[in-house]
Amino acid sequence: MALTADIHSFESMAALDGDGIRYAVFLTGCPLRCVYCHNPDTWYKSGNAWTSEDLVKKIKRYKPYFKNGGGVTFSGGEPLLNAEFIIETGKLLKEENIHYAVDTSGSVPLTDSVKKALDGADLVILDLKFYDREDYAQYTKGNFDHFVAIGKYCSERGIRLWLRTVIVPGINDSAESIKKYAEFSKQFQFEKYELLAFHTMGFFKYDNLKIDNPLKETLALDKERLKELQTILDNSIKR
Repeated sequence: MALTADIHSFESMAALDGDGIRYAVFLTGCPLRCVYCHNPDTWYKSGNAWTSEDLVKKIKRYKPYFKNGGGVTFSGGEPLLNAEFIIETGKLLKEENIHYAVDTSGSVPLTDSVKKALDGADLVILDLKFYDREDYAQYTKGNFDHFVAIGKYCSERGIRLWLRTVIVPGINDSAESIKKYAEFSKQFQFEKYELLAFHTMGFFKYDNLKIDNPLKETLALDKERLKELQTILDNSIKR
């Protein structure tokens, strides 16, 4: 029986999910419940099951756009919940000379299947949510050790690694917090570390799903403040 994965959606011509032009595949399911999640609709199965073969057939149509380092990005939800599917799909993509990236929260145990899915990736984009286990547990309900293990595995294996952190007003938007993120990140070997602004564009999804939005009174992060914090981060990493 062919291996399948439940897919929430696709995004062709994506430019923010790795090198070059990307074809993003958003897989469903996530073990976290981040208070600032802007895609709560990916927590639940869509009923849109795909085999690796059918998915690669769809992706191949966009191959001409993958010049200059482009390729496929598996995102979510948490894509590594479907590690076996990524491994199988990755083999077929390799036959087509198409690389893949994994955009992950690092929220799953570091099993052999997860290791293989990471090993096959041309790039791993790791969401560094919080730098201490207390805040991680409070704001994500996840296992801090899983994230650290995946970050260290990628570093030790020499897998290309980018770090990202969503900055939320009133939670982690102080200069002091950014300096702590910078210090914590030094245990990993990464190419770049990017801060992302909390936004409210996904708030309607909470209403549609009839679930509570813990940050419904929180405003989007100001773009100028994001630039200031990114500068603090960059300078702190260089020291």
